[in-house]
Formats: sequence, C-alpha cells, structure tokens
Amino acid sequence: MYPAERPRLRQARALWALLPIAVTAGLYWFGRAHSPDYTSGLFGQYGDDANRLKAQLGSALEGLALVQVALALWMYRRLPGAGAAPRPVRTVHRAVGLAAFLLSLPIAYHCITAYGVELSDSRVAVHSVTGCVLYGAFAAKVIVVRHRRLPGWALPVAGAFLVCAITLTWYSAALWFLDGHHAPGL
Repeated sequence: MYPAERPRLRQARALWALLPIAVTAGLYWFGRAHSPDYTSGLFGQYGDDANRLKAQLGSALEGLALVQVALALWMYRRLPGAGAAPRPVRTVHRAVGLAAFLLSLPIAYHCITAYGVELSDSRVAVHSVTGCVLYGAFAAKVIVVRHRRLPGWALPVAGAFLVCAITLTWYSAALWFLDGHHAPGL
C-alpha cells in the first residue's frame, strides 16, 4: 500500500462504519416523522389478528436467530462436542440468515407504517428503538462479513449484537403479545 492510499483507506473505513448508524437513524427519523396508520394490515390481517401474526412471525425469526448462533458456533468450533463443521454448514448459515432477513421485512414494514416509532411507554420505546437498531446491526454484520481486513473479533461482535437486537425486539413485542400483554421487566 502506498502512503497516499492510507488516508483514503481510513476515510473509506469511516464511511463504512457510519452506514449502520445512518440506517438506524434513518429508520428512527422515518418512524418519528411518519403518521401512523393504525388500520394498516399485514397479509390480510388487521388489528389484533395482525399483531398475533407478527408475534408468530417474530417468534419464527427468533428461532432462526438461535439457529444462526448454533451454526456460527459450529463453524468456528465453539460448539461443545460437535467437532468441525462440514462445508455445507456455511451455505446453510447464509441461507438461514437470508431467510431471517426476509422474514423480518413484513414485520418491520407493518410496525413502522402502522405505529411508527413511539416512545409512549418503556416497552414500546424499547421495541421501537431496538427495531431501528436491528437493521443498523444487520448492515454492520454485512459490512464486517464483506470486509475481511477487519479484526477477527468484529464478526462475532456484530453477529451477537444482531441476535441481541432480534431477541430484544421479540421479547418486547412478540413474547409480550403471546403472554397476554405481559413480559417480565417491561
């Protein structure tokens, strides 16, 4: 690498680091500026039926996130007793990740168009903000996967952050709904 390229490389890294923040901030801004449409439906379901469907889809998303964790642990030989992961595990990990991302889109679309980003109480605020952070975390994970020059700890940190965001959004809405509008601590 030539000395003149170093500042350019640092600038590029800074721009990549800002992308997840921009995704999160953009979703937050849209959710706050957008007028909620409480009559909005999801796959032909409205009101509590739409919320039940979102809770079920969100639970499936949480399940896929946990599968992702298990596959990642297996790939990096951190799954006790599993040994080395066969080559197809990487492909399965990517396919499950894509499925999880695609599954999240109708849930997020309904949340942000029907409700926006609401800060009315702690549970709703946690869910709204974490929902925005989830897509910033996804952008961060994709960036880390694509840029192999980052430190080795960056990928597990980005993956863990994404799974935590998925789990917190699930806990603050899907579990809350399925448990009769109750979730411990919220």
